[in-house]
Amino acid sequence: MISRRDALKKMAAGGAAAATSVFWVDALAAAAEQHAEHYHAAAVAATGPWTPKVLSADQNATVVALAEIIIPETDTPGATKANVNQFVDYVLVNATSDDRQKFLDSLAWLDGHVKENHASTFVKAAPDTQLAVVTALSTQPAGTPGGDFFRAIKSLTVTGYYTSEIAMREEIGDDGNMFFTEFKGCTHPEHQ
Repeated sequence: MISRRDALKKMAAGGAAAATSVFWVDALAAAAEQHAEHYHAAAVAATGPWTPKVLSADQNATVVALAEIIIPETDTPGATKANVNQFVDYVLVNATSDDRQKFLDSLAWLDGHVKENHASTFVKAAPDTQLAVVTALSTQPAGTPGGDFFRAIKSLTVTGYYTSEIAMREEIGDDGNMFFTEFKGCTHPEHQ
């Protein structure tokens, strides 16, 4: 029989673990917003073919597939044409090692989950299976591996897409003449 004190300790520990598991998602979302301008400026200046600095080839392919499911190409470009995978890799380069590792562990968790339920990795699964997996992840609550990972990849995808030039021009309709009434500028201490 478990004592009341032990039960309360377990509940408190479980709540702390859930709060910690969600923190990395919020940290990556904040990092994406902070680094978006720097990434797009660096991407414009870059020459030569792009290679990921954090993501392996398989992880990059998974991010490409996930991002395109979240923002598919329609009459406007999707996440793939906006190079969202490159943005995700850039955010991961600049993330803390713990947050980066949680994201990479989540990619591994996703492949394990898909193998267990569909006998395939995410990338090799049929498109309808991929869509079903992402749809199921989107309904999982925060504090679960699938729920946390979906929130992270969705946040990175949306930020990467809607701060890209292609989305600004073709999705939002920015012809270069739009302006903000307030611009706070970069908040990184090293850029002040």
